Amino acid sequence: MRIVFVRHGHPNYRDDCLTELGHLHAEAAARRLENEPFDAIYSSTCGRARETAEHIARPHGLDVISYDFMREIRWGGRDGMEIPFNGHPWDTVDRMVAEGQTLMSARWAEEVPFAPNFVLECYDTVSKGIDQWLKELGFTREGEFYRVGKVTKETVAMVSHGGSSSVVFSHMFNLPFPFVCTAICPDFTAITVVTMRGKEGDLISPRFELMNDARHIRGLEANTYFGN
Repeated sequence: MRIVFVRHGHPNYRDDCLTELGHLHAEAAARRLENEPFDAIYSSTCGRARETAEHIARPHGLDVISYDFMREIRWGGRDGMEIPFNGHPWDTVDRMVAEGQTLMSARWAEEVPFAPNFVLECYDTVSKGIDQWLKELGFTREGEFYRVGKVTKETVAMVSHGGSSSVVFSHMFNLPFPFVCTAICPDFTAITVVTMRGKEGDLISPRFELMNDARHIRGLEANTYFGN
């Protein structure tokens, strides 16, 4: 199985939709992906992701299937608690790097600024949701890996956000979330392809086929990974 993860196009965050530029981004992504043999197109229920997915789905004659668990993550101290580096995860990890803090701690979720942060609840929601979705596609989580329940050559797309997709990659590949936030900073409509390969009954680890590729929007303005 191949899973094509796509971040949404340039957004109007206030109205949760694509801007005019965002529609251009989404159209460029759709042209880039028009020859992919998609069997299904999925998205976050957020408007900016769903609109992007609709551009991608249209050439394939597919309807978009939306899931709440892939909505964008939130960030901040629980119960109004002040936390160091209070900002988007990308800003936070940049400041951690500037202060020489490691991004590779296996106990990252127990440490400041993540421990008192409700981003952990979002992380849990996205992780559980992606595992349930993968199970429906034929891959069951066992410890750090996945058991192949059925062999499939399907290709599907999942359109979401910089934050929720970073959680997915952190969880699926057992990588510290802070590291993923700085190593994979998706531009608008950036494409990451993950493959799930193995025989029925095998215990497997997913593989990156392509990572964070946004060459299709070169020349368009407002190319940035910041925001969510």
